Amino acid sequence: MSCRVARQHLIDTRPERALVLFSGGQDSTTCLAWTLSRFAAVETIGFDYRQRHRVELQCRASVLETLRSKFTDWNGKLGVDHVVDLGVLGAISDTALTGDTAIAFEQNGLPNTFVPGRNLLFFTFAAAIGYRRGARHLVGGMCETDYSGYPDCRDDTLKALQATLSLGMDHRFVIHTPLMWRDKAATWALAQALGGDALVELILEETHSCYLGDRSRRHSWGYGCADCPACELRRRGWQAFTGDQA
Repeated sequence: MSCRVARQHLIDTRPERALVLFSGGQDSTTCLAWTLSRFAAVETIGFDYRQRHRVELQCRASVLETLRSKFTDWNGKLGVDHVVDLGVLGAISDTALTGDTAIAFEQNGLPNTFVPGRNLLFFTFAAAIGYRRGARHLVGGMCETDYSGYPDCRDDTLKALQATLSLGMDHRFVIHTPLMWRDKAATWALAQALGGDALVELILEETHSCYLGDRSRRHSWGYGCADCPACELRRRGWQAFTGDQA
């Protein structure tokens, strides 16, 4: 059965093209819905950087298929999906996201899940594709409210990057981060406002957040190991959103 989006939550659609950094996780799926509610044409981009949780690449394909088949208001807007091989990033990184290393905090205070330069590269490649595809709006799920301290998720970083990309390509880009000041509970609420219970259910069943790539266990908040920082954030957000403390 197809799902129709609750139109009272939508704003006027901009007659422009946008490109969404789409990993297949909760945040990027919510950002994709946000973008589909605002722009006339939307494309997606994902990256294979040999991440430990590469199962997310399978999940992103499943999410896109469901959005196309069940969300009829958005299907006509959802265009090409781009997947970029960034294996070199995994090769030069020594992190818990790109190797079989226990998750811990480093001496500098950052978790060892931080992949240096990851979001900077993601947006640079997205801008290169956006330049060619006529998409000046770039959308990412970075957040300063519920995050692990990654410096490339900060609002100041992304504002500076927007200016750099625009100057470096002589093409006006706008980086949108709709989750920047939302915690995970507010992210769940945004998903419900954009796509109703059907979108919440899609995120629960088909998206992936767990850093360890564990999809063997289904919890009330979705699949994951239930122990890594990503699972903990998702669990706490779901509990705050639903009031379910189980």
